[in-house]
Amino acid sequence: MHYIDGFVAAVPTANKALYIQHAREAAVYFKKHGALKLVECWGDDVPEGALTSFPKAVHCKDDETVVFSWIVWPSREVRDAGMKKVMAEDAMNADNNPMPFDGGRMIFGGFQMVVNE
Repeated sequence: MHYIDGFVAAVPTANKALYIQHAREAAVYFKKHGALKLVECWGDDVPEGALTSFPKAVHCKDDETVVFSWIVWPSREVRDAGMKKVMAEDAMNADNNPMPFDGGRMIFGGFQMVVNE
């Protein structure tokens, strides 16, 4: 089964267009190195929970929007090798292509797909 990298981040709402451009450019490199698909979702109905929530998880500020993203890889092995290659790309270097949000508050992880109905 496929392997998924998942991400949640808080992006300044004013940076929406810049974020979309950044994601489209990054998708080229992820796909070049084995990813099947990159999906970016801009928060539209993301409530703040009493105990836990996406906004709390990323310390979302009033002028920010939560984004939820994932990358689909054919396998964990392809992901591990591909991610190293993506991070080695000069165009993906933070100095050459700074993230339009605070990456320190982004949460992420790799997930083994167990159901795909």
